[in-house]
Amino acid sequence: MRKNIYHAIFGILLFGSLTLLPHAAYAQADKTQTPYWKDVQVVAVNKEYPRTAFMTYDNRTDALSGRYEKSNYYKLLNGTWKFYYADSYKDLPAGITEANTSTANWNDIKVPGNWEVQGYGTAIYTNHGYEFRPRNPQPPALPEANPVGVYRRDIEIPSDWMDRDIYLHLSGAKSGVYVYINGKEAGYSEDSKNPAEFLINKYVTAGKNVLTLKIFRWSTGSYLECQDFWRISGIERDVYIYSQPKASIKDFRVKSTLDDSYQTGVFSLDIDLRNRRTDASNLTVIYELLNAQGKAVSTEEKAMNVPAGEVRTVSFGKEIPEVLTWTSEHPNLYKLMMTIKENGRVSEIVPFNVGFRRIEIKPIEQKAANGKPYVCLFINGQPLKLKGVNVHEHNPETGHYVPEELMRRDFELMKQHNLNTVRLCHYPQDRRFYELCDEYGLYVYDEANIESHGMYYDLRKGGTLGNNPEWLKAHMDRTINMFERNKNYPSVTFWSLGNEAGNGYNFYQTYIWVKEADKNLMNRPVNYERAQWEWNSDMYVPQYPGAAWLESIGRNGSDRPIVPSEYAHAMGNSTGNIWGQWQAIYKYPNLQGGYIWDWVDQGILQKDKNGREYWAYGAISE
Repeated sequence: MRKNIYHAIFGILLFGSLTLLPHAAYAQADKTQTPYWKDVQVVAVNKEYPRTAFMTYDNRTDALSGRYEKSNYYKLLNGTWKFYYADSYKDLPAGITEANTSTANWNDIKVPGNWEVQGYGTAIYTNHGYEFRPRNPQPPALPEANPVGVYRRDIEIPSDWMDRDIYLHLSGAKSGVYVYINGKEAGYSEDSKNPAEFLINKYVTAGKNVLTLKIFRWSTGSYLECQDFWRISGIERDVYIYSQPKASIKDFRVKSTLDDSYQTGVFSLDIDLRNRRTDASNLTVIYELLNAQGKAVSTEEKAMNVPAGEVRTVSFGKEIPEVLTWTSEHPNLYKLMMTIKENGRVSEIVPFNVGFRRIEIKPIEQKAANGKPYVCLFINGQPLKLKGVNVHEHNPETGHYVPEELMRRDFELMKQHNLNTVRLCHYPQDRRFYELCDEYGLYVYDEANIESHGMYYDLRKGGTLGNNPEWLKAHMDRTINMFERNKNYPSVTFWSLGNEAGNGYNFYQTYIWVKEADKNLMNRPVNYERAQWEWNSDMYVPQYPGAAWLESIGRNGSDRPIVPSEYAHAMGNSTGNIWGQWQAIYKYPNLQGGYIWDWVDQGILQKDKNGREYWAYGAISE
C-alpha cells in the first residue's frame, strides 16, 4: 500500500470533529513506479514523527549548559564531505549510492552550504514564479533536467551506542533528499525548512559506516516553496547523529501561561515516554523548574510503567506565585530539567527553556466609529505595538546557512533599533534561531513552509494549490512539522499557515488542526494573509496597506486586530511613507504594528567566468 500520512487525521477532518493523534508515526512506503520526488502523496519515508527540538544528556552539568555539543550522545557531521554533481538525475552513474563506490574523482564540498554558492549549478533569484517553469506551471510536473547532488562521508558509531536508539538528524536539506546508509536506502524527506529524523539502528554497525545523501534540486515539494528569495539547493543546516536510551523521552508539551492576575504562573508539563524494548520499563520521571539563580521554584517526581513497544504520558502541574514573566522587554527564562531514572540510576536528562506569558485577543471598552468595541491583542494583559521585520534565512557567503554568530549580530541590531518581533518569511528557521529569540526577547511570527505563489489564487480547478485536496497531505505535513518542533518555545507568539498560497480547503483544515493542537497549550493566534477577512485567520494580516486605508479601518474598527504582515517594502532605496502609516497605528488601538519587508538585502558572493568575485543581488523581479 502506498504511503499515506495521517490517514486517521484526514478522515476525522473530513467526516467529523477533530481528534489529535500526537503519537501517529510516519508510515513506511512501498516501492512504486513513481519516484518519491515526483509523487505528491509521498512527503516522507521512514521519517520519525516531528517533535520538540531537544538533546539528551547523561549528567546534570552538561544538561544545564543546553549546548548540544556537550552531550556524550551527539556527533555533529558538519564539515567537508565528498560531492558528486549532475545537471540531470539521468546523468548519475549507476550504483552511485553503493557503499563500495569510489569517491576518488569526487569533489569536496562544505556542509552546511548550498551547492550553487560553491560552484555547482546556477543560483536563481525570483519572486513569485517557479524557477523551473516560470509560465503556465503544471503541478506536479517537474523538468527532466533536474540537478542532483550526491553527498558522502564516513560516520563513526560508538560501540556503547549499539544498545540505544540511534538517529540521523537533517536540520534542513533542499529539496528532496534520499538517505542511504552502507548502501541501503534508509529514508526520504521533503519540506526543506524543517528537520527530518530517521531511526537508523538496523542500518549501522559499531565503528565506521558510510552515509550518503542524494538530493534532488526540485521535487513536488518545490511547488510549495515558491518564496521570494534565492532558489538554491543542498544541505542548508546542521547534520548530526545522536542516541537515546531504549526507554526515553519521545516528546513533551509545556504550558507556561498566567492566571487572570498576570502574576501567578500556570505551569503544566506532559512528557511522552517511549519504550522500544521487548519488555516493560519501570521509570521514575522527575521535573525541576529552575530560576535564573539555579534555585528550584517547582519540582515533582512520578513513577511510570511503560509497556514494551508503547508510549505513555506522565503529566505534572503547578501554580507558581509571583513568577517572572517573559516579554520582549524582559525575556525572563526558567530552566526546565526533565530527568529519567531506571533502577535508581539516571538514564537521561533533557533541558529546555521556559517563559511565562499569556497571549489574548479580546475587546476593550473603547469603541470605534461603528459603535462596536475595538478588538485588540494583549501580551500579559497589556496591549502592544508590534515593531517587526520579515527575516529570510540568508548569508551572502554560504547561501541559506546562517551560523549562530551572524544570528546574534542580527538580533543585536534589531534590539538596538527597537524591533520587538520577527516574521519568519516564509518558513520555520533553524532551532538555534528560536532559542536566541527566547534569549534576546523577540516575539516570533512562525510560518509554515508553504508558498505556491506561482499558481496564484484562483479557487477553480487548476488554480491555487491551497484549494486542491490532492495537495492536502503536503500542506498538513508542513504545518504539523512546524507546530510540533516549535510548540514549546517561549518566543513563538503567532502561528502562520503560510504565505501567498491562496486560500481554500487545505488551509481551512490546517487552521482547524493548529487551533485544536494549541488550545490546551498556549492558544496562540493562528493567522494567514491570503485568508484576508475569512474565518481561518485570528488577526487581519494584510500586505502593503496604505496610510489612508489604515486611517479608515482604524477609525471604523474591525472584528480582529490588524497587523500588516508585509509593508514598507525596504529593498534598495525605498521604505517611503512609513511615518504616515505609523501615525494611524499609534492613533487607533486595533492597529497593532506591522512587519517591514524585509530585514536585509539578499546579495550572494559569486564568481564570473574569469574567477573574479562579485555580489549577485536579489531584489524585485518579475
